[in-house]
Amino acid sequence: MNIDNVKSQFRKGTLEYCILLIIKKKRAYTSDIINELKTAQLIVVEGTLYPLLTRLKNDELLQYAWEESTQGPPRKYYELSKKGETMLQEMERAWYELNEAINQLKQP
Repeated sequence: MNIDNVKSQFRKGTLEYCILLIIKKKRAYTSDIINELKTAQLIVVEGTLYPLLTRLKNDELLQYAWEESTQGPPRKYYELSKKGETMLQEMERAWYELNEAINQLKQP
């Protein structure tokens, strides 16, 4: 078993949750999301993020708006939909439950 593969699987399993957490704070442009993930040491490439954002939008968890940019073409800014806010609350409960279960298993 390779620890890098394990870490990668952990990241993949929590990436949607992390993205919703980022967008909950403030509406975000794709590069904002990537920067937040990098800062948290959850490195993601654009090729991974774009399909995930599309899936979250298609699942009606995100919505977006185009805004003009002074630095080039218009930018797509994402924000949580009402359904996304509800899903994030459910994910937060699931994360808490999982964390509690793992902490219990770690006890001597």
